[in-house]
This record gives sequence, structure tokens and C-alpha cells, in this order.
Amino acid sequence: MNEELGQLAARIRSELAELEIVLQRVQEGWKRAKHFADEYYLDSVALNLHSFYSGLERICELIAAIVDGLKPHGENWHQALLRQMTQEVSGVRPAVISESIYHQLDVYRGFRHVVRNVYTFKFDPVKIENLVEKAPQLFSQVRTELLAFAEFLEQA
Repeated sequence: MNEELGQLAARIRSELAELEIVLQRVQEGWKRAKHFADEYYLDSVALNLHSFYSGLERICELIAAIVDGLKPHGENWHQALLRQMTQEVSGVRPAVISESIYHQLDVYRGFRHVVRNVYTFKFDPVKIENLVEKAPQLFSQVRTELLAFAEFLEQA
């Protein structure tokens, strides 16, 4: 096994473990936001949802740089990176994520943009609730796909 690919596989596993903690924080923050009707908890949930997507994007960036040798750039590089992960690179790697995961993650990518560009007091609690509710199932699916990719790397 190529040492760099082995290190990437280990990094994917490490990032996924960190993301589990982030999702626990999302869930706990949401419970508190609802229980206390406190918008400051809502801010915390939004920040952790941002971290959830950013962590997954970080994994994609590493794959693009180390395996593909090509990270997208330009105005829409975040979208292009996510799309890149759905594509097989002939003779190099299989697709990292499925189309279904792509579409679900793209919603979180869009929300990450909102968190970075909108004042926190303008967050929409209904939209955040929808993201919170879908995050555990999405993480389970993306985790499965990323772990399969890590195994691919270790066998390469």
C-alpha cells in the first residue's frame, strides 16, 4: 500500500470520528434550543451544521488533492468539488459518493454558505430543524461510503 494513501484512509476515519461528535452537538443543541426557546442555542446548532459540512468538504479536498491530483478552483469550487466526488476517475479511483448523497450534501453546502454570509438572527429555525432531522441518516450513509473508499485506498 502506498503510504500516502494509507495516511489518507486513516485521516478519513479520524475525520468521521470527529464528525460524530459534531452531530452529537447538533442534536443536543437542537434539544436545548427547543426546550429553552433560546435562539442562542439555534446559533450553536447552525455553527455545528456548518462544521458538519465543512468536515466532509475537508475530506473531499484531501481526496481531490492526494488521489485525483486536481482540486477545483474558481468561484464555484465548492460545488465542483462535491460533484467531482461523484465521478469515477478511470484507472485511479471509483466514485467516492453516490448521486443520492451528493444531492443531500449539496443542501448542507448551501446552508454552510448561509451561515458564512447571513447574520445569525436571520436564521430560519424551520430550515435548521429540517437539516437537523436529516443529518443523522445522511451521516450514516456518507460514513458508509467514505469508509468503503478508505478501504479502497488501503487496498490500492
